[in-house]
Amino acid sequence: MFDGATLVYKYDGSFEGLMCCVFASYEQKEIPCDILPPEGQPGLFDILKSIETDRQKAQRVYDSIPVRISLEAQELVKLGFLTCTPQKERLIFLFLRLGYKLGGKVMGMLTDDNVHALQKAVRNLTNESHRYKGFVRFSVYNEALVAVIEPENFVLPLLAYHFSNRYPNEVFMIFDKTHKAALIHQAGRVEIVDVEEWELPEPEEKEVEYRRLWQQFYKTIAIASRDNPRCRMNFMPKRFWKHLTEFYPEQKVKAGEAKEDKFQGKKLILGEQPMLPDRS
Repeated sequence: MFDGATLVYKYDGSFEGLMCCVFASYEQKEIPCDILPPEGQPGLFDILKSIETDRQKAQRVYDSIPVRISLEAQELVKLGFLTCTPQKERLIFLFLRLGYKLGGKVMGMLTDDNVHALQKAVRNLTNESHRYKGFVRFSVYNEALVAVIEPENFVLPLLAYHFSNRYPNEVFMIFDKTHKAALIHQAGRVEIVDVEEWELPEPEEKEVEYRRLWQQFYKTIAIASRDNPRCRMNFMPKRFWKHLTEFYPEQKVKAGEAKEDKFQGKKLILGEQPMLPDRS
């Protein structure tokens, strides 16, 4: 063993896998300096230990959080896992260790760097998901509603409850281009699936006409004297504009023949995975 070598855990990237890292730490009486997802690369002198995912162990850790800390802490951990913050695994791990030691009061310890960083990341996640509840724009393709988003955080689990209740009788899909995943709703059933590659087909003539009508409505109700681009960007950052119908350039509302949908996805364990947040 090299002098100064550090222990690093590597897990499969799932929420259960992260919970198993917490279990392994207590079982082996060791504290890793970092927890890496599958694509993570350890340092030159790190001691790498792969942690296998065991659903029973993961469930034990998950169930212990509201008992030894609080329900709010359990929710924070679930949401924290969906964030895009760097080293989120390490933040969650250190938060849980501190919470197991101090109990529910850990939620108010904002002077602790790890607690503060985790809560800040979750606020960013919930704020982004709230914006997408208003910024998602559906188009009709083969009698199904389809939308494309490019969020920073993995917001699909938080959007599932909202849109399923808003459109309970519709068949719809929200494709997350950033994380290569899709939220699919059909006949009261909701699933999140992995999607490696998928392109939006060309809109049909009727869809194009509705887009033009919406753009015309957007332009008509605008009050020129109150135009404030800076204020608009504060409430609607530019990164959202790409998939908003009202901001589509002319070439994006040009009709074409509908392409065959070659969507193929690998199912994630959502219905069997109570640990992931399923409501907003």
